[in-house]
Amino acid sequence: MLGLAMLVFLLVLTLAVLSGSSSAHRAAPAPGGFLQRLAVLAGTGRGSFAATELGAENGAIDRTLAYTPYVRIAGAQHRELALTFDDGPGPYTPGILSILERENVPATFFEVGVLEQYFHASTSQIVADGYAIGDHTYSHAPMSLLSPADQRAQLLEQAAAVQRYGAAFPRLFRPPYGMWNAQTLALLRRYRMLMVLWTVDTSDYRRPGVSAIVRSAVSGARPGAIILLHDAGGNRAETVAALPKIIARLRALGYRFVTVPRLLLDNPPPANQQIPAVIGTGS
Repeated sequence: MLGLAMLVFLLVLTLAVLSGSSSAHRAAPAPGGFLQRLAVLAGTGRGSFAATELGAENGAIDRTLAYTPYVRIAGAQHRELALTFDDGPGPYTPGILSILERENVPATFFEVGVLEQYFHASTSQIVADGYAIGDHTYSHAPMSLLSPADQRAQLLEQAAAVQRYGAAFPRLFRPPYGMWNAQTLALLRRYRMLMVLWTVDTSDYRRPGVSAIVRSAVSGARPGAIILLHDAGGNRAETVAALPKIIARLRALGYRFVTVPRLLLDNPPPANQQIPAVIGTGS
């Protein structure tokens, strides 16, 4: 985010200098006006680039919801894909974030609300980094086994938990264990949330070894892919070790990393999502 702000600053400053050199007769801008405008553009409030992008991404989610309540893959218009991390925040999340920040790779985190009381510093850092946060229920609950009232509580209590640490109300939802039903979809529709499944399951939660995790992520990659990884829910040392290798291999193949909302914006998903191909979906 700071890199983008600096780029914007240099671009605007260059244009201002060039404009000033060819327009000596123009009146000087009011003191502080130029810097104040730069501060607005580089910030997160109304009129900033971040706010404009957030609005565009929310619009992409709305457009997707107009024809499908869930996605497991985006379109193939650009060679982009999304890394997603489930079950956090947790003790391995800072290591994941450190790698993502170092490599300048955005990602999407589907967080469990009950963990915020212990690891909320990572949620605040995810927000500061400009990454996306989705709803993964309050207690990692199997939604299709719950009553409608309990499903609603799982959604809203998680949303309230992440909002306490700077996140917006989640527009994305991922069902724990891939378990959901018609009532889940009705609730998501009510709260304008899109269910995000996955194109590639790396099975990192099984701890199959670093090489196996890398191989799964790379072999299943394709334009528009959503790759499932985990930053909590158990020992995630293998995932942390695999992540730099995944990033390097996919970059070598020409892929660009984006958040799920940006993926939807750049690559509108196909209407036919072939959901039965995802193991564990509800009925």
